[in-house]
Amino acid sequence: MSDVEAGKRFYGELFGWTFEEAYGSSAWAYLDGRPVAALAPKRDGRMPTVWTVYFATPDATALARRIGTAGGQVIMAPLPVGRLGTTVLAADPEGAVFGLWQPGTHTGFGRRHVRGTFCWAELYARDTATVDRFYGTLFHDALFGPDATPDFGRASVSDVFPAEMPPHFLVHFGVRDCEEALGTVQRLGGRVQATPFDTSYGRVAVVTDNQGASFAVLQR
Repeated sequence: MSDVEAGKRFYGELFGWTFEEAYGSSAWAYLDGRPVAALAPKRDGRMPTVWTVYFATPDATALARRIGTAGGQVIMAPLPVGRLGTTVLAADPEGAVFGLWQPGTHTGFGRRHVRGTFCWAELYARDTATVDRFYGTLFHDALFGPDATPDFGRASVSDVFPAEMPPHFLVHFGVRDCEEALGTVQRLGGRVQATPFDTSYGRVAVVTDNQGASFAVLQR
């Protein structure tokens, strides 16, 4: 994001997050003392402000190779982040961007699936058959294995967004009440992209923060 301090104020009031300095100029976000997200400054001001989904992997280098073989693109090759872990930035065959995280001392979410934390990520795609094959190849066990508890789904872009919207992941954070959350978002300088609608995984509204990053609030 362009202004991490402004992001802290926005998400701190919306979700009750507190913050600590992280690697570089980034900030860890905490809820009840446990890590739930991170805010990072943009290295290129021309790039949009976005939320990025990171998938955990025991071997980021090996999975990055498989991304290319499966038809995706590695945008940023495996990069060690001190002792915290190793990160990769990639895109699927339609250009939806996601990250990989091989944990070191930072193992990921300390809390999720409760209010103020990550609850879901929805992939909005155009060619659903192509992306189904891509993610099914990369993450088969996580999606379909006996212990699978998937945290993301897939829908057509046109289900919610204008046809010109590019394919993307939409991160969902839990809230007590969608309508109440929309009021807070607008008061803090954000805006509403899609008013509340019902899905198979809960009641959802799509918003942008005060710097233009899209995300969803999810009421369950």
